[in-house]
Amino acid sequence: MNKNVKRLLALVLALVMSLSLFACGQKRQPDAADEGTQTETTRVFTDSCGREVTVPADIQKIAVSGPLAQMVVFAIAPDRMVGVANAWDETAKEYFDAKYLDLPLLGQLYGGKGELNLETLLQSGAEVVIDVGEQKDGMADDLNALQEQAGIPFVHIDCYTGSMGDTYRTLGTLLGKETEGNTLGEYCDKIYNRTNEIAASVKKVNLLYCLGDKGENVIAKGSYHAEIIDLLSNNLAVVESPSSKGTGNEVDIEQILKWNPDVILFAPGSVYATVGEDPAWQGVNAIKNGTYYEVPIGPYNWMGFPPSVQRMLGMMWMAKLLYPEAADYDLYTEVAEYFRLFYHTTLSEDAYNALAANSIGTVEVKAAA
Repeated sequence: MNKNVKRLLALVLALVMSLSLFACGQKRQPDAADEGTQTETTRVFTDSCGREVTVPADIQKIAVSGPLAQMVVFAIAPDRMVGVANAWDETAKEYFDAKYLDLPLLGQLYGGKGELNLETLLQSGAEVVIDVGEQKDGMADDLNALQEQAGIPFVHIDCYTGSMGDTYRTLGTLLGKETEGNTLGEYCDKIYNRTNEIAASVKKVNLLYCLGDKGENVIAKGSYHAEIIDLLSNNLAVVESPSSKGTGNEVDIEQILKWNPDVILFAPGSVYATVGEDPAWQGVNAIKNGTYYEVPIGPYNWMGFPPSVQRMLGMMWMAKLLYPEAADYDLYTEVAEYFRLFYHTTLSEDAYNALAANSIGTVEVKAAA
């Protein structure tokens, strides 16, 4: 069992016991109406771990277990979320309605810096906790133990870039939002399939994704975070043990010079702004030729840090950047559609230009008629 989950179970037990003592004597006997509707108000949902979980028939209050679930669930049911796993990125205030920015902070179940806040969770009135992402060893047992102690159903739904459409259709079924789930699922299928078609039709460029305060960390080929990079380029960052962490693998400038990429994508907050004047980097083709770019961020890194549904933005952007003739679409139009569907907001051309300033150029803002 995961160490974090063991600690959480102990805390859950203590909290539940204290809440039970407080509630003692305040319970009422169920009346006939309660007994007659009991079976109609719940149903059994089979999650991606194969667990049969009893959930409310009409789920209206959702807690999320981590940042991946937070971003995925926000697209389909933002008004049902009773809290967030992590505070929204600062840039979110430019796009999200203020009511979503003030949701209670619940923390996260696996990984991250903020452990799940069980007291806040239990007080939130959550009717289900949704976990989204890849299955982890022992996850089914962890979730069973947590829901038994907390008295709240925990549900895991698999989520990978290639199966994001299925993730949304499954969420639609769980939440009684089949129409929305199908719409979002079809969108994800469209973007993923189109990107694969583009990747299969081009000669892939030699590329590195660099990050860190020196730009000397790389997202290694074959790592979990390199999925889009590997799909759309010849990722030169071949290392012995690819890191599964978002910080990537640390290398040095000598190794980057050996790889000598034709294109470099710099993570937001790395050395994009200064690398062009840094003598140490001048021997790299991408720097000499000016073919280096900063990944757009707003409200999150488009390449998937954390690796959630915004990878759809990363696929659209990276394909258009590297293969503009094969990627025969208007990027602003595509990004604006994503913001409408997944962030519930209208992206103006001026806002898009600001997002894309260091990454691909801008759209021409049409003068008012």
